[in-house]
Amino acid sequence: MIKGLKICGISDPETLNYILNHPYPPKFIGFITNYENSKRYVTYENLKNLVNVNRKQTNFVSVLVSPTNQLLEKIKDLNFDYYQLYDVDPLRTFEIKEKYKIKIISALTISNKEDVERYKDYLKISDIILFDSKGYHKSESFDHKLLEQVPSTINKMIAGNIQIDDIPNFKNKDFIIDLSGSIENNEGKKDINKIDRLLKLFANT
Repeated sequence: MIKGLKICGISDPETLNYILNHPYPPKFIGFITNYENSKRYVTYENLKNLVNVNRKQTNFVSVLVSPTNQLLEKIKDLNFDYYQLYDVDPLRTFEIKEKYKIKIISALTISNKEDVERYKDYLKISDIILFDSKGYHKSESFDHKLLEQVPSTINKMIAGNIQIDDIPNFKNKDFIIDLSGSIENNEGKKDINKIDRLLKLFANT
């Protein structure tokens, strides 16, 4: 059974408000905090205002790529439940978790079985292991069959160009599903109609 849904790359208050007030809100919402190459990146000033809302039952996730100490100090008081860390080794991950008393999603980018095996280095540190593609903001795919040997006892998330219509295919899987690009329009903006369809489909899967 799917463990939850994450909508990533929210960057405007209208979309955020729509999601939070939907009859079937997702378990997680992600905000691109420091990866400026992404079209979904949110500046600090905008981010500060964006996340200063009642999250209700939804967890707010700060998506971070190799964050500096300076940045972490800057965002430490923002309304986040999790830090989702890319390109951060286990020792640094532990240091961040201990210092900021925050839950951690360790993001591993996958192209082969060796990449998958790295999850073992993060098991005692991370609250969730995210298996993503190498594309970062480009919504690329990877072979999900590579994850078949990952134990069901691990709290894990999967991303990488997952489409709305793929959701029923995961109904017997024990993943949290992470979507972003598939719920955007041709201009790369989040599409309310697609989000509505996703949340209703997920609720009935």
